[in-house]
Amino acid sequence: MKQKFFLIALIAIALLGSCSRLPKEPAQEILEESEPETEFISIWLPPYLPEDLAKDFHQPDELVRYTDQDGADLILDVSNEALVSEWIYALAAPFPTVADGIVFRDLEQFWRGSQSTELPFDELLVDGGTKAIFERLWGPASLANVRVVTRNDLLSTAWDQRTSWAIIPFELIEPQWKVIAVDGQSPLDKSFNPSLYPLKVPFSVVGDSVKVADFQNEFGVNSADPVFSMTNRNADQLTTVMVTGVTALVRGTAYMMELNGMTYPAIDIGDLLRSADILHISNEISFSPTCPKPFAQPENDLRLVFCSKPEYIQLLESVGTDVVELTGDHFIDQSDEAMLFTLDMYDQRGWQYYGGGRNFEDGIEPALFEHNGNRIAFLGCNAKPLGYSRASETSPGAVHCDMPLMAQKVREVLAEGYQPIFTFQHLEYYSYGINSNVVREFHQAADAGAVIVSGSQAHMPHAMEFYKDSLIHYGLGNLFFDQYKESMEQRKAFIDIHVFYDNRYIGTQLVTIQFIDLARTRFMTSEERTELLLNIFFASGW
Repeated sequence: MKQKFFLIALIAIALLGSCSRLPKEPAQEILEESEPETEFISIWLPPYLPEDLAKDFHQPDELVRYTDQDGADLILDVSNEALVSEWIYALAAPFPTVADGIVFRDLEQFWRGSQSTELPFDELLVDGGTKAIFERLWGPASLANVRVVTRNDLLSTAWDQRTSWAIIPFELIEPQWKVIAVDGQSPLDKSFNPSLYPLKVPFSVVGDSVKVADFQNEFGVNSADPVFSMTNRNADQLTTVMVTGVTALVRGTAYMMELNGMTYPAIDIGDLLRSADILHISNEISFSPTCPKPFAQPENDLRLVFCSKPEYIQLLESVGTDVVELTGDHFIDQSDEAMLFTLDMYDQRGWQYYGGGRNFEDGIEPALFEHNGNRIAFLGCNAKPLGYSRASETSPGAVHCDMPLMAQKVREVLAEGYQPIFTFQHLEYYSYGINSNVVREFHQAADAGAVIVSGSQAHMPHAMEFYKDSLIHYGLGNLFFDQYKESMEQRKAFIDIHVFYDNRYIGTQLVTIQFIDLARTRFMTSEERTELLLNIFFASGW
């Protein structure tokens, strides 16, 4: 009886316990069942990828970056399979290198071990990542021909060896490198065509085909928000600035223009000048409606009073002038009225000017340009005795060099985000080397922050110098001036093409020209160019 009672009691307790449990709310059960699982894609970035490509990786929540290759859905690697980025590399040599280009086949064979004696270098320098990347393109690198150095030591090692060249990503180009064209293509050129360039590296995501497709749709180059930079060289961030030497449309140059047409002096080099994004002309002479015909000045008149007829400006129009330097000795020759007439002509054409003006305050103001995100400022002055530069509070002319004031102007444009180019009218001398009498002012401009300092006074080419972070070219020679008969050196000249990218000065290309008569220049032959470059590099101490 007791056992039956105990059993009944246990059953009753169990029933009471089951009745006390509350069921889950139906809404909560439905919610838990409907939550979808988040789909993640995992990706591994090899350590040899370009530093800036990996650094700029934009990582959304749905993309997980693995620290090792094992288990990752995708790998970003050298491949054309599912393209996400194309990285441009440059073949670079120390700046004082004569060679301008190379055939890709020779470069590739050298990488693999060829010992061709015709190549202008005997060693290729790369950092570890670049070596790994190009081995995936070209195969194993020759231990005898290719040397790995740290990224920070590439430039100094190349300059120490002089016959060592390097392969570097575009973002490492800086002024002390000379970029060598490969199969006629240079990434410093405006006409650069990546599709024809053999040092273009494709990077793709590789792995599971479904994950690759998902990545491309969500994060690839055609998505709304790509996670990798599509390239390290965007054409719309590049600006070319051409700086030229002396222009003086007088005497023999003017005579040849009268005889053969206003654009005759630029027949051979005009297309190059027009290709500049910003073309600088240092025109030393005022235009005047009363200017006589060429050679009207008596031969026994040694005053060298120069002027140009107004129609001669057609030459400057034809080459695409953007900014005119007014630091020249002869700007003041004719009259105040002629100078003001000239400035009106420039204003009418939308050309900026600097280094001189309607008065001193006008003349010290920089000429400012913005192009493709690059901000360029031109400043300059005449460093000769005051007789050549008479701009004052009330009169026009060239600006005399007050270097503390000019340094202040350079610092002001720097603070506004401009890259300053400073040009001088200075002592004229007739040797390739650097004249000690001009160095102080050139260095002062560079010390103030000018990234390029250039001599506009020179009637023949002069040496160059890398000083701190600046390129100094002490003289370019004549652009349009009639000194053909005075010496062989005065027939030679440079046009300097300065390249800016992402508001940074990255390099200079030296164009060499030679006069064929009193007015007209042509591009130098290979032999002429080699001779001039060797002379200039030697005079530069390089």
